[in-house]
Amino acid sequence: MRTTERPVFFNLLQIAVPVPAMVSFAHRVSGIVLALSIPFPIYLLQRSLRSAEDYAWVVGLFAHTTVKAITIILLWALIHHCLAGIRHLLFDIDIGVGLRAARASAWAVIWCEFGLLALALGTLL
Repeated sequence: MRTTERPVFFNLLQIAVPVPAMVSFAHRVSGIVLALSIPFPIYLLQRSLRSAEDYAWVVGLFAHTTVKAITIILLWALIHHCLAGIRHLLFDIDIGVGLRAARASAWAVIWCEFGLLALALGTLL
């Protein structure tokens, strides 16, 4: 009979996830967030176009901290999904598929998304 040493627990915080894998996973998450959020911006646009009072209501809605936080999350999802999507499209035509290039492009996505998010937040806040 063979005994093998098996882990006693599975600690997800000890797993070393590579940066390209994190960017790819975040790309999927941002796509889900964007897909699920589609009805809300459409509703706000439709309501803002109804009358001047409804437009003022929608503008006033963005003064709330919760709405601003949701807007920031949606902005992050949109920016990240676009940048990571371009990265994945480049992979489809065999550009940047090597390990070093994939790491570099993942870090480029991260830095560019934070830069673009900072620019967007400057106009939002």
